[in-house]
Amino acid sequence: MSTLTGPRPAEAIDTAGHRLYWAVVDCWTVVRRGLLHYVRQPTNIAWQLGFPIVTVLLFGYVFGSAMTVPGGGDYREFLMPGLFGMTMAFGFMNTAYAVVLDSTKGVVDRFRSMPMASSAVVTGRGVSDLIAASIDLLVLAGMALVIGWRSNGGLPATLAAFGLFLLLRFALIWIGILLGLMVPNEEAAGSLFAVAFPFGMISSAFVAPSLMPDWLGAIAAWNPVSSTVTAARELFGNPAAVGDSWVEQHAMLMAVVWPLAITAVFLPLAVRRFQRLSR
Repeated sequence: MSTLTGPRPAEAIDTAGHRLYWAVVDCWTVVRRGLLHYVRQPTNIAWQLGFPIVTVLLFGYVFGSAMTVPGGGDYREFLMPGLFGMTMAFGFMNTAYAVVLDSTKGVVDRFRSMPMASSAVVTGRGVSDLIAASIDLLVLAGMALVIGWRSNGGLPATLAAFGLFLLLRFALIWIGILLGLMVPNEEAAGSLFAVAFPFGMISSAFVAPSLMPDWLGAIAAWNPVSSTVTAARELFGNPAAVGDSWVEQHAMLMAVVWPLAITAVFLPLAVRRFQRLSR
């Protein structure tokens, strides 16, 4: 692996501004590396998009005629924001797997041996994954338009809805990085699907929580994915099927609070975990 950053002047004063400058430069270097890997491995793109696309066909066309939306409305319009949210939720598995690959192949050790900001590996992975998630979301939105989904909320509201999806993905990236630094090998990383699957599915992505058993509906309503999906449906002007619980009535607020809370907890934990590896 070639040197990631240029030589740093020995006479430079170690100030907070100096450290911040190099943290940003090192972060961008790691971002470029992540994007190059993303471009050069198109099979990963196909895998990340394959599951939601198959799910669109399965729920939208196979099961769609049997699904109902409380309060009425077209099920496909109800479904697509849920699939956007599910794709963002499942994305942390890809983050964790990429981090595990870097760890097992010695890339993380190489980073640790370089004179670079210790936070750059974590933040660089987060930014590159967010850019990749934006591409995934764009492709999935294009497919949604093909099958007849439309946003009726106007351009500002539509952009705000997609911004909420990316905010959720940004928050979950740090969970993926932390798990990737904790699991020992690729096989263990693959088992994370058992965690991600109920996290994405036990939500309002496919079915309104009011149609579930009371105990399961309560879990689904308080799922961060549900808050983001419900808020996005309202912004898109799609059927939302909002229930009577407090969290559902304040979905717009919680769609911001949940990701900020997750980031506040897991971003420092991920950076601290990497710093411990450096000792």
